[in-house]
Formats: sequence, C-alpha cells, structure tokens
Amino acid sequence: MTKRLVTARDLLDMLRHGLRRLQAEAERINALNVFPVLDGDTGTNMTLTLTSGVQEMEAKFSDHLGRVAEALSKGLLMGARGNSGVILSQLFRGFAKELADLKEADTRQLAAALMQGVDTAYKAVIKPVEGTILTVSREAARRAFEAAARSEDPLHLMRETAAAAAAALDRTPEQLPILKQVGVVDAGGKGLVVLYEGFVHALSGEAAAASPPAAAVRDAVLPAAAHGTPHSPIAHSVSARQLVQAGAASAAAHPVQARISADSIEYGYCTEFIILLDESGKRAFSEASFRESLGGLGDSIVVVADEDLVKVHIHSEHPGDVLGLAMKFGPLTRIKIENMREQHAGIVGEGDGGERHGEDKPAKPYGIVAVAAGEGIGEIFRSLGADEIVTGGQTMNPSTEDIVSAVRRAGAETVFVLPNNSNIILAAEQAKSLLECRVAVIPTKTVPQGIAALLAFRPDAGAESNEARMNEAAAGVKSGSVTYAVRDSQYGDLTIRQGEYIGMLDSDIAVTGPRLAEVCKALLDRMLERGDEVVTLFEGLEAESAVTDELMDYLGEKYPEAETERHYGGQPLYYYWISVE
Repeated sequence: MTKRLVTARDLLDMLRHGLRRLQAEAERINALNVFPVLDGDTGTNMTLTLTSGVQEMEAKFSDHLGRVAEALSKGLLMGARGNSGVILSQLFRGFAKELADLKEADTRQLAAALMQGVDTAYKAVIKPVEGTILTVSREAARRAFEAAARSEDPLHLMRETAAAAAAALDRTPEQLPILKQVGVVDAGGKGLVVLYEGFVHALSGEAAAASPPAAAVRDAVLPAAAHGTPHSPIAHSVSARQLVQAGAASAAAHPVQARISADSIEYGYCTEFIILLDESGKRAFSEASFRESLGGLGDSIVVVADEDLVKVHIHSEHPGDVLGLAMKFGPLTRIKIENMREQHAGIVGEGDGGERHGEDKPAKPYGIVAVAAGEGIGEIFRSLGADEIVTGGQTMNPSTEDIVSAVRRAGAETVFVLPNNSNIILAAEQAKSLLECRVAVIPTKTVPQGIAALLAFRPDAGAESNEARMNEAAAGVKSGSVTYAVRDSQYGDLTIRQGEYIGMLDSDIAVTGPRLAEVCKALLDRMLERGDEVVTLFEGLEAESAVTDELMDYLGEKYPEAETERHYGGQPLYYYWISVE
C-alpha cells in the first residue's frame, strides 16, 4: 500500500538520514571550493547547521508535523554557519511556515512547503546569484509541484525532487563562469542534492534499520568513537584535577563555585572540538607530541584519538591558538568555546551570564563585536575597543547563535558587528533579526577591513554616523592574504600547482609561486600603487620571522615613503594578512 501522508516521525527520519549522508559527503563537498585553498567549508557548515536542526527536532518532538518542522527551523536558524548554512536555514524556515498547522502532509502540501522555502531563501539573500544552492532548490521545488499534480506518493515526489536537484546541479557550471573555469559544480547545491537523496532513502524504508534512536542524534554527525569519555579505553591524560571537576559537576545544584574567586581561573575558556584527520594529518599526528604542545596552552587536557578522529578538551586562555595548532592535522568540527569566568559569575549570582542586561545596570550606548581567528588578531581588536570577540574565520565559521550570544554579552543599546569574512556576513545579518537591541552589521570581508572600520568608530558620534564612517573606512582598504594551494588548479591565466604559495588581493588570486617571500613581494607590488600608503603585515601562525624581516627590508628599500608595521596575528592557514591604506 502506497504511503500518502508524511508524519512528524517521517520528517525526523528524513532529516536524520539526510544528516548522515551529508556528514559522509562533507569533505567531498568541501573540496568543491573554487579556490584551491583550505577555505572550502561548505560541507562542514551545512553538516553542523543541520545537526543543530535535528537536535532541536529531537528535543521538541511531538506527533504534530508542523510543530516538529518549527523545531527544525529554530535549530537551523540558531545553528546556521556560513552562507550555505544560513541559506539552508531559510529554506526550511519557509518550509516550516507552510506546514505550521498540519499534523500530517500530502504531496501537494509538501511541494508547497518546498516552494515556500525557496521564496524565503531568495528574499534572505540581497543579491541572489544563479548557479548556486538557490538555483538548485528552485528547480527541485518546481519539479516537486509537477510531481504532486500527478502522484499522491511522497516517495515519488522526493525521487523527482532529488532528480531535478541533481540535474540543476549539473547545470551550475554553465550558469556561474567561475565554476566552469575551475571544473566543479556548486558546493552548496551539491549539499542540497545529498540531503534530498537522504530524504528519498528514508521514505523508501532503506534507512529504517540504520535510523538512530532519539537519544543518539548527537552521534549522527560523527562515528560513536569520536564521543569517548575520560573513562573509555582510548581516553588519555585524565588528571586528578579533572576527576575533581567531574565530581563537582554531579553536584551542580550546590554552588561550590561560590567558595572560589573568578580571579583564580587561570585559563578562562573551556574549549572542545574534534579534528577530522586528513591524509597528511594522519601521517603527521603524534598523540604524545600533540598533548605536549597543548600543555603549553592550558590545562585540564583530554585527548581522545582513533585512526580518523581526535577529540580534544582543554581549558585555555587563548583558544584561537589551540584551534590553530589543531588545524595543522585536518579540518575541525563540533567546536565549542565557553567563557568559564562568565559561567562562574552566573552560578554564584554575580550576574546573569551576559545573556541580558541586569535590572540595575542600564545598557551602555555602544558595543562592538568582532569575529577573529588567532590570538594576536583577537588582542588587536580588543585593544582597539571591541567588547566581544567571536572565535572564527576561515574553515570555522561561527553560528548565528554564537553571534547572538556575543551581541547580548556586549550589553549595549547599539552593537556594531564586524564579521571580517564574506562567509560570515549572512549569519551576522540573521543574528541581527533575532536580537532586541539595535544591531549594525558592517559587512567587512577581511580582518584588515574590520580593523579599519573599528579605527573609524567614534564613541561621541551618533549610531548612523558611525555606521557610515565604518563602512567607508572598510571600503577604502586593500586586503591581501597569502596561503598555499591544496590542489592543482587553473584560475584565469594562472596555473596553480599543489603546494605552491598563493597571494590573494581582496577576493581574487593575484599571484602564485614556489617561494613564499617572492609571492609576498609580488603581492605587495600589486597592492602598492603610489608607494606612500600605510602597509601592515599580520603574521600568521606559520609565518617565519626571517621571511617577515625580508619583507620589511623589501618595503623599506623599494617603497621608502610607505609607513610600515608588523603585528603578530596568529591566524591559522594564512602566512600573512596584508593591509594597505
């Protein structure tokens, strides 16, 4: 007998199986990045976003389809990471609105929900681009409408939808020239195809035996081995101090934290994440050496490792340095950073954890939230007046919820948000829509733009005046970055070889070559037009002082009128970020 209605349980199973397939394909989706650098995180962002949605479905599960879809929408909204994650959250936001009053849905109602999702997502993007996940979602929804007119079978509907999505994905290189030039399809569109294929498998019954129990949704993203505990056979480095902390956790109802001062917390950030070891990471990773390196960055260290994954827990004062160290071995996922001093204050009654303004403490006029990767970059933003730093950047985009929490902690009537990355701007805009205070997102795409914007801020000026000043300052900066190629590629007239250095000017690859110093010099030549500009080098985690010295000497000799500075940024992946004003 053909199933004609989709229930809340069906929807949960569809999302669960879609999540597992998306996780399995995440690295292949990441590899579709048009630039041959380690910035490809679409698969990771979509997986983490969907994980948040499925977890919320589990937490709020009922037998009413509309309420479960609403929970999915909420989870995706708060967990959205990167542009692809934000668009995915908008697709299912519209989807959920269409199903809100339904206990079950037939094919026509499902098709209408898919189309409503497309409309919502297109409205959320200021300048929609064809040849992306938006195009794939639209063509899939159109086919769903056609299928619903012919059949009452939800499985048939989703098969047609997935097939149309795959066909639209194959056409994306013809719609977006950069995809054709590099020889890839759109990464976000590929993620959506994989998700819809998971829906098909769930409705066909193929996924039934593999569907995880409700309590195991958190394990849908990674194999169970990744969730080791200090008592598991593969756990290591469990100190007596950690055992005491574990015992204290079981008595959370009794605030023993009141017996200590927040000042005694030496390492203020509880940092947890998982390393997905890539091939080079598997060869280079040594558990003992890695643990020893972590020892210089904090305490309460737990390292849980198997052949493919490393789960890490550490208390550190500079989590950006920890993440930078870990990223040498592969991409990171399940990143969680918590301010323990703030938690302590909330527990002992010194405050409310920063989530809202205290009744006796009026909001200050202005606050500034900046996204930053690297200890040095974070310190620079703090020194310039940023109230809150959200750890993130390339390959580790913060979620909407991360930004919402930071804005609330800033405790101001107007908060300026500096995303400092093109893939974080949408999440910042989405956070803005969820907040009660006035939020101005300055669409900074690079750290140099963010620093210029912050320097333009004037505490005695009005909010609108400051927003205009900061936008103007960000637009007047040339941003350079130097990294390396992870694969052979062709970009315009440039033939790029794996392992070579790449110099990028704003969002374009400008120069490539086998020697780091020469690539940096060529990039500087492209950036310096008059020779009397202000040039700032931000040294990355892997930068060598000797190379920086050589570059500073080069600037002094060739551009004597230029004002030059060097700062330690500590950013991962990028040897240098360069600002020219």
